Amino acid sequence: MTEEQDLAAVLNEQGRGALANRMGITLLEASANRVVATMPVEGNTQPYGLLHGGANAVLVETLGSLAAALHGGPNKQALGLNINVTHQKSATGGLVTGVATPMSLGKTIAAIEVVITNESGDRIATGQLTCLLRDWR
Repeated sequence: MTEEQDLAAVLNEQGRGALANRMGITLLEASANRVVATMPVEGNTQPYGLLHGGANAVLVETLGSLAAALHGGPNKQALGLNINVTHQKSATGGLVTGVATPMSLGKTIAAIEVVITNESGDRIATGQLTCLLRDWR
């Protein structure tokens, strides 16, 4: 196992937060430079049977916040300031995978891009999250 996979396993075991748990998000890799997770479509759909756009936003916020927090280190909190999600394609089943990578990592601001794909590798959504990195109080 790589260090990123070890950290993801620890975070999965200790909890990723109540909403991420409810959504079925499973971390596969976790580092400041790349966070990868899957989420099932089943249980996260809107009335038409498609993956809910808000579920995509939850995945973006979860992965982006984690990447920002890992960049900030143990003395910083990552607090979301802005989120934007563009939906390119619908998903009706299986798992989707989110890959978060930094766009900009500073001392007080981290901007993260998250690309969400289906099991065929098709991009279904692209999100950006900007986080404030604040000292723990």
